[in-house]
Amino acid sequence: MVKLSILYRQPSDEAAFESRYNQNLALMEKLPGIHRRQACVVLGSPAGKSPYSRILELYFEDYQALDRALLSPEGRAAGSDLMQFARDSELIFAEVFEE
Repeated sequence: MVKLSILYRQPSDEAAFESRYNQNLALMEKLPGIHRRQACVVLGSPAGKSPYSRILELYFEDYQALDRALLSPEGRAAGSDLMQFARDSELIFAEVFEE
């Protein structure tokens, strides 16, 4: 299994960010092949306030399924929308090992 993690930085306007985040989340959830999703609100870090406000994790069967999802029309629409409101987000691909 692989996952796409999106780390959203702390916004300057939290109310505007939350509205756009929810719109983008609806687009992200349309990606084909999602097995599981986790939408997280960041509470902080051991050092205090985190530079991130939210984390979204989308799980796929394998890297090829993730790649197909991102290249799909739904993936392109979600990615384009993400870059319009959260350009400084970090995207990470990771292989997941679970017992």
